[in-house]
Amino acid sequence: MNVSRRGLLVAGGAAGVTAAAPGRAGAHERGRRRVRTGFDRLAADGYAALAGRRVGVVTNPTGVTSEVRHVVDVMHADERVDLVAVFGPEHGFRGTAQAGGSEGRYDDPATGLPVYDTYLKSGRALADVFTASGVDTVVFDIQDVGARFYTYIWTLYDCMVAAELAGKRLMVLDRPNPVTGRAALGPVLDRAFATFVGREPIAQAHGMTVAELARLFNAEFLQRPVELATVRMSGWRRADFFDGTGLPWVPPSPNMPTPDTALVYSGTCLFEGTNLSEGRGTTRPFELLGAEGADRRWAEAANALELPGVRFREAYFTPTFSKFQGKTVGGVQVHVTDREVFDPVRTGIGLLVTAKRSWSGFAWRADNWIDKLTGSAKVRTMIDAGAGTDDVVGAWEADLAAFRAVRREYLLYR
Repeated sequence: MNVSRRGLLVAGGAAGVTAAAPGRAGAHERGRRRVRTGFDRLAADGYAALAGRRVGVVTNPTGVTSEVRHVVDVMHADERVDLVAVFGPEHGFRGTAQAGGSEGRYDDPATGLPVYDTYLKSGRALADVFTASGVDTVVFDIQDVGARFYTYIWTLYDCMVAAELAGKRLMVLDRPNPVTGRAALGPVLDRAFATFVGREPIAQAHGMTVAELARLFNAEFLQRPVELATVRMSGWRRADFFDGTGLPWVPPSPNMPTPDTALVYSGTCLFEGTNLSEGRGTTRPFELLGAEGADRRWAEAANALELPGVRFREAYFTPTFSKFQGKTVGGVQVHVTDREVFDPVRTGIGLLVTAKRSWSGFAWRADNWIDKLTGSAKVRTMIDAGAGTDDVVGAWEADLAAFRAVRREYLLYR
């Protein structure tokens, strides 16, 4: 741990706009706890932290208020905010692009604001975008789903690096981790496998909010920390699932339609690294998995593992796009029966192990994408060597324990 960096984080950026530690829930709405996001709290304070600033917002369709108004539309209409630019990540600011795509540079029809494309830009190239936009403060407000390979957290990381290069301030408006922030799970990235689905050594299911990750990134990974401010939520606790927040769910990407998808995603997204369908092109992406020739034997083998909080149903489906488009495939549907004990990463490993054993056509993607998703070659090589679920999970425990110890220093909520 670099003590001087941590001191800079506390004394400089993050202490500037952090709220008091959230207490117990206040008002309830339909029996659910009322959570106020970082944006809600910033607005309630009259945008004081943005006074005199030329502001640009990194956001997507998830950047909404509790009344389901987009934060860009709200700020643009408020004379207290000098909003001059918007920055769109993967899928775009308004969310029109599929996976691996973005919207490019355009002027937003609703506000007239220039929208700049950040997707696949980093370092000096992204710093030049910030400079060209004329902003002095970059605000990040995107709903994450809690998985290392969900690219928005690396958009945040890249924006932090670029903002420092361009001499800009960066502010993170916090939102819930929809699958709770109770624990970090899964393998920790080996930097030799760093890509846009994992820049730095964090756990596969990191168990943090975006503001907490920003604090960790700034102190642990950035060579030159950015001037960072964070605006906390109020009313959120680490044990909260998204349906306990009272907040509206907006799909963060086209194949993340519900919080149920997010619950399984950090495990079943691993099937992107195989020749099986991960359910894209169905109404239950990442909950339906399958391939031509797979059958009931997979569900039987997976259920025999007796993984906590989950059961598997023999399923048949026809993807409308992506793998096996227009073809009927067999496989499993993942049914979470007790989310309090469900471990998505262990479940994903168990499904990989049993898929390989029960279906003769199983193969990894030729580019070994599974290594980028898991953060090393260990999962692939151990499964190929015949290792079981417990053996594979046990192989990352030491690294995970070390990450958990670092992670604790940057948590903002109880």
